[in-house]
Amino acid sequence: MALIEGFKLKNFKSLRNIEIGRLWNTRSVEPLTPLTTVIGKNGAGKSSLFDAFGFLADCLRFGVEEACDMGGRGGIKKIRTMGSTEPIELEVYYRHDGNDRPLTYQLAIDIDENGRPFVKSERLRQRRKGESRGQPFSFLILENGEGYAWKGESIGILESETDTIETIIETPETEKIKLKDNRKLGIATISSLAQHPRISAFTQLIESWYLSYFSPDAARSLPLAGAQKRLSKHGDNLGNVIQYLEREHKDKFKQVLRKIAEKIPGIENIKTEKSIDDRILICFSEKGFIDPFYAQQMSDGTLKLFTYMLLLADPNPPPFIGIEEPENGLYHKLLEILAHEFREHSTGTKGGAGGSQLFVTTHQPYFVDALKPDEVWIIEKDGDGFSKISRASDNEIVKNLAAEGLPLGGLWYSDYFDTRM
Repeated sequence: MALIEGFKLKNFKSLRNIEIGRLWNTRSVEPLTPLTTVIGKNGAGKSSLFDAFGFLADCLRFGVEEACDMGGRGGIKKIRTMGSTEPIELEVYYRHDGNDRPLTYQLAIDIDENGRPFVKSERLRQRRKGESRGQPFSFLILENGEGYAWKGESIGILESETDTIETIIETPETEKIKLKDNRKLGIATISSLAQHPRISAFTQLIESWYLSYFSPDAARSLPLAGAQKRLSKHGDNLGNVIQYLEREHKDKFKQVLRKIAEKIPGIENIKTEKSIDDRILICFSEKGFIDPFYAQQMSDGTLKLFTYMLLLADPNPPPFIGIEEPENGLYHKLLEILAHEFREHSTGTKGGAGGSQLFVTTHQPYFVDALKPDEVWIIEKDGDGFSKISRASDNEIVKNLAAEGLPLGGLWYSDYFDTRM
């Protein structure tokens, strides 16, 4: 399964300079786990870090200018860290599967003389085939929309500190690149070319990321009938996805129903019905009641838990799932169960679909109680107002207390995670 092992950000909102997990030049650092959770107080930067993944995906799909304006981001000047005149920089270090050579993507976005964002530079790096050590070679280098890409599986160039695009020696495997629009990512254009399979594989990874901004009110909407394979980010097509699983993957849907019945006493069955005007109604049957309840009558917590179980039952799950604050509306004793479900899915244990790395943000200690120190990252605001982040397993006191059986959420609630103490 594809796994993001590290992520780096510079000059993005309050995240002036942070990195989590392993990067191409910090390979002694432990990588991110299949289930990665970021915790912190309100306003610490959790949502900004979560949005950085969505921002990169939007840059790929729509271009950097539209991405800066989307989702209430407010434009490049609002996104760039206050007081900074440097570019926004993002770096992703990932491995397509456990035996594959890791790949690094680096992106820098700056502001032109008209105040508009543009792609200042892009770079993709990977080691030679068969090499487990040594510096990675660049097989895509772009600066201001111009540069080089290396065709096929040939590696490219191993740069020194003095190398520039002007010093690159062209070979038959070297393709010179000049983009028409420097507000579009180079990888978005080049990935469609058959001679660049590695770039195509990376863009497909980003395009398939799923970031959940689930809203119970959206899930209570009445969409037109029609099966759909995947949930929208707000969950407004919940009925369509149920319809798809009912028709195409009955066994998986039954597994979801069994899990819901175990976790929410009284729920016996969930199904869809069509209204007169061909819209989908989600029906919940409860013990002791003859008539079903509809989604519009169910609690936020029931809808949310059902939606997460449905997401994890996806027969073809996305490689990366981001979920922001899953605890909202859920009974606190369900949070530990939900954390276990997330881990089982991300690691593929207990017969789950598996195959998805989960990235979760939370400020609920009950959810954190079910986690391991290496799965938890603590984000805080420093004295200068910028965010900093650290791993719970790097705190020896927390690590030792967790090894003794003390739950992480309780330790966090008791301020053992506070690096200022």
